Amino acid sequence: MRFTEHELTAALTGTAKGVLGRQRKDVRRGRVDIDTVWDGLDRYQRFQLLDRLGSEILPVLVALPDVEVRPGDRATYTDSEVRETVESLLDESTGRLRRAVIVTSRVALVQEALGHLPPRSDPDTLTVPDHL
Repeated sequence: MRFTEHELTAALTGTAKGVLGRQRKDVRRGRVDIDTVWDGLDRYQRFQLLDRLGSEILPVLVALPDVEVRPGDRATYTDSEVRETVESLLDESTGRLRRAVIVTSRVALVQEALGHLPPRSDPDTLTVPDHL
């Protein structure tokens, strides 16, 4: 699937915030907003989290089959489509139990990333400001 740089960035950032929120007890209990925690991270901490998640998510997002996405909608995939893509990218030398855990977790991460994709915009209706 061909996603734009903006779409991939939004998907990866949204997933990173979700993972960070599940790791932090104060966010899970509703004491702190995830955006406050995200802004409290320094640039290197954000990079580390995005880098780890990006190596898991981005290859799968790029390898997903092409689907027609109307302007205003998001690309959606079934769990079986995502699962097939994840399994096709895994190394065969991985053990059966480890492989099952990796597939299940990556499918969940990719589905969360797909949920954070912004709606597709219509390229024919884009306007360029006069000052550009």
